[in-house]
Amino acid sequence: MTVAQTPNTFREILDYSSRADPYPLFAELRRTPVAVQEDGSYVISTYREITALLHNPHLSSDIRNQTRPMPSAAWSEETPEFINIDPPEHDRLRRMAMRHFGPPHTPGLVDGMRPELTAIVSGLIDRCAGKAQIDVVDDFAYPFPVTVICHLLGVPREDEPRFHQWVEAQVDVIDYDPSLDPPERLQKGMQAILDLHQYLGGLLESRRSRPGDDLLSRLASDDGPDGRMTDEQIVSTANLLLVAGHETTVNLIANGVLTLLRHRDVLQRLRDEPGLIVRLVEELLRYEPAVHIVPWRTAYSDIPLANTTIPKGSQVLLVLASGSRDPDRFRDPDRFDPERQDNQHLGFGGGIHLCFGGPLARLEIQIALGEFFRRLEDARLVADPPPYRRSPILRGPLHLRVEHG
Repeated sequence: MTVAQTPNTFREILDYSSRADPYPLFAELRRTPVAVQEDGSYVISTYREITALLHNPHLSSDIRNQTRPMPSAAWSEETPEFINIDPPEHDRLRRMAMRHFGPPHTPGLVDGMRPELTAIVSGLIDRCAGKAQIDVVDDFAYPFPVTVICHLLGVPREDEPRFHQWVEAQVDVIDYDPSLDPPERLQKGMQAILDLHQYLGGLLESRRSRPGDDLLSRLASDDGPDGRMTDEQIVSTANLLLVAGHETTVNLIANGVLTLLRHRDVLQRLRDEPGLIVRLVEELLRYEPAVHIVPWRTAYSDIPLANTTIPKGSQVLLVLASGSRDPDRFRDPDRFDPERQDNQHLGFGGGIHLCFGGPLARLEIQIALGEFFRRLEDARLVADPPPYRRSPILRGPLHLRVEHG
């Protein structure tokens, strides 16, 4: 069976001119839940179909199965990060990482970080309070999660500035297009990946001789029921935590500040009812998520879906942000409503690849937004919409300037 093509709509979504507000285009895209593109790939845009594929074992996440892998994937084919491989190896590596990162093995780890997270946020706001205008991204949303991730990994504070350059260069090649982008961009990203891996490898060696209370030390000495990770697997897991755990949280904090300054009624409710922050963050994950598209999935075999069939070997792209605005799943989906019931959003993905850093990200965003608006009571947007990052995959403001005082 053939499927209707909507290549123009998806191309518009990828175009930078749509970055500030892609949501009307998502509504158009959802008219064809399973849409084949000119290059033979399939774009999935509705909640039911996305959810079905997230739980379908015939959809592969392994970069080694991709017919058109991301250009920056070549470096990781020998030891891919566990989000880029399939069961059973994915399950084993994920269990090994989770033993030291959160429930069920270390259930108090994340909540036990609350005092430290609050102290970091308060220090950043102290520095912001003395300025008439701040950039929420550079002054607040970026330094907070990178400090947290570096602390978890045991990275010395003096090395944190180097990570900004490495992480930005890696993220910059996620959607590299050889037909449009200069090769220097890809070369810079590849070099950043190598530099960061070499740095993390050296840090791992130092933790073996002088172990501390950090994730690298615990992974290096773990002899749990699944065995022990190789050094290459530890480094790739650390790299995943650093990039995925940092970049997504930066976007979510910036998106949250922007969303609340656009919805003053909700902001006033938050100030009157601080406990609203938990439900508010869940609605933010649905309404303005950090990850808009999950690309680079591959059909292991023919997959029947929505009255059609995705052929074996096809590239599949899941538009998570579109699914979370699907009116067939969420009532009045374009309204920001912290009171929303049954909010099973796709903000952290789903299935076996559900974001394992979700509990930490939730707490970081709750503390960041709660403290920011408690302390800066008269914050006002300087420009709306703000300039956005280039990527349509990890979507968030490049800068978010706010006046106060």
